[in-house]
Amino acid sequence: MLPKVIVYSRIPEDVLARIQESCEVTYYEKLNEENHSSFMKELTNAEAVLGSGLKVDKDLLAKAPKLSVVSNITVGYDNLNIDDLTERGVLATNTPTVLDDTVADTMMSLILATRRRIVELDQLVKSGNWKANISKEHFGLDVHHKKLGIIGMGRVGQTVAKRAEAGFDMEIIYHNRSRNEWAEQNHHATYCSLEELLKESDVVCLLTPLTKETYELMGKEEFQLMKKTAVFINGSRGATVDEDALVQALETGEIYAAGLDVFKEEPVPVDHPLLTMKNVVTLPHIGSATHETRHKMAELAADNMLAALGGACPPTPINGEVRS
Repeated sequence: MLPKVIVYSRIPEDVLARIQESCEVTYYEKLNEENHSSFMKELTNAEAVLGSGLKVDKDLLAKAPKLSVVSNITVGYDNLNIDDLTERGVLATNTPTVLDDTVADTMMSLILATRRRIVELDQLVKSGNWKANISKEHFGLDVHHKKLGIIGMGRVGQTVAKRAEAGFDMEIIYHNRSRNEWAEQNHHATYCSLEELLKESDVVCLLTPLTKETYELMGKEEFQLMKKTAVFINGSRGATVDEDALVQALETGEIYAAGLDVFKEEPVPVDHPLLTMKNVVTLPHIGSATHETRHKMAELAADNMLAALGGACPPTPINGEVRS
């Protein structure tokens, strides 16, 4: 008998077909109120779930007695309560590495867009105000030879550092839970305290996972430490930032601009003050959203799930200790 699995996010047809070859699949392109009851019914017999964003904790696990694998199509896994999963003996996996380059490209795009005011100037040209209004008041700030502070020197942080140093001659400083000798040796990155990083950086790029320690890591005091000519980039999770404090820092000129791919509430409310600011570039959480990368992420998620269901060690487990 084939294992019963639920795929609850849209994935490429060829990846879905591969899963269907060895599993009995219930497929939802997206979970919503209309299919919620159907999903919960299927969950009672599911041995694995694959997708992005489903909150998996003790309550959900109680409704899924046969569940053995949760395969996230993301790097982040703040939607998963790893302690609850491990206690129940359920293996959790994610999709790191395959998206590092694409997310790093997005971060560099936000750095360039904010410091050079690309989006603001694009709108000025399209509104027909080129000749009338272009002046030194619309000049931006250089990126090359400036100091980039990276908070969270993991895989993506290292990939951003590589681009910034090699492509833009930026000086790299970083703050992390522990020293990253690879980044220091290969990208001439310098480790420093968070306070020092905030005071010295021309660009502050936040790339930490969301944990109890990083919740609202960037708040009023942190923004006040930054240069008035500095830009803030968030490619981590929205909850790592006190958004009210960020709004205040932008309104009062404590910082120059911000580039955001993530928000506390997603989709971000249409009346959020960040959406009315010319010095804020906003993206809809698409750091890894290219056709090629999303395909690779789905493939890796499928590899993880199928390996685990077959009793093998998946390529990228999160809590591998639940398997012998």
